[in-house]
Amino acid sequence: MHVSVIITIYNEGQSITRLLDSLAHQTRRPDEIVICDGGSMDDTVAVLHEYIRGGQAQLPSVRVLVAPGANISRGRNVAIAAATGPLIAVTDAGVRLSATWLEHLIAPWQNGQTPVPLAVAGFFLPDIATDERSSFVCAMAATVLPLVEDIDPNKFLPSSRSVAFTKAAWEKSGGYPEWLDYSEDLIFDFAINAQQPQKPTAFAWAPQAVAYFRPRENLRSFWTQYYRYARGDGKADLWRKRHLIRYITYGVLLPALLGHLVWGLFARWLGWVGLFVGFIIYCRRPWQRLRMLGRPLSAKQRIVAALWVPIIRVVGDIAKMAGYPVGLWWRWRHRHNRTIDWRQQ
Repeated sequence: MHVSVIITIYNEGQSITRLLDSLAHQTRRPDEIVICDGGSMDDTVAVLHEYIRGGQAQLPSVRVLVAPGANISRGRNVAIAAATGPLIAVTDAGVRLSATWLEHLIAPWQNGQTPVPLAVAGFFLPDIATDERSSFVCAMAATVLPLVEDIDPNKFLPSSRSVAFTKAAWEKSGGYPEWLDYSEDLIFDFAINAQQPQKPTAFAWAPQAVAYFRPRENLRSFWTQYYRYARGDGKADLWRKRHLIRYITYGVLLPALLGHLVWGLFARWLGWVGLFVGFIIYCRRPWQRLRMLGRPLSAKQRIVAALWVPIIRVVGDIAKMAGYPVGLWWRWRHRHNRTIDWRQQ
């Protein structure tokens, strides 16, 4: 069965060879690789061509397309349209794929699973190196990324770091939403699921199809990332309840507890209890993940990582609260554009 791997990239000159190396060492090699560059300003395209010239014995047919100004959705659509295979596997630049990534990702089709799935959801894990940033990166991973045991396969919406689908399903979905710069893979997932409304999900689950990626290494880049994610949520009108709960927590519950501590006439200890319980609930699951992810770290590094967890959570929440209304405002200004009403499509 012919499988096309597609990738969209932008300014990945320093990291693209790591991804290509991991593709070259797959136990099930792709039949072709189609890469769409969004108009990189660095040496990405030159690095790609140099790698291809020197490594054709290891890689299958590789095509590099350049679409200046293309966002990630446009880049994926361009690459998929150019792909010749009936099965499309998608990953992102900046990741390192496990050697069995593609083998596991296409296994439901290879094994004759019935009913034949429209798509397969792979998984992603943090790539944590043991260096001076390990404590922060490990805390970041534990705070923002799920582990396999956190996933309900019937509800999981895969990241396009690790996903596969039939080209026919992509065509029927309308492709990745090119009007959306972030959260685009969620809208695409919804469009795939809508093709099999009688089932909990149209995605078969392949947790062994793992893409490893490096989480953000400082608070500034993390803030920017989560601000953009939340702005994308607002543009796409996603997760209203989640964002509302966050505003209520920070805008109502937290001030009420602090106010009780400062100005309450009776039982101020209840305010302390409320804050303590809330803090434990706030950090409990990330700390549990940290116990697993932090095993390569020293005892001191694990303590430092545990202290980073609440800071990362607060910064991420504030970034989301800042980005979401910006996205909503964009959506209101474009309210007459029917393209963005993805629920009606």
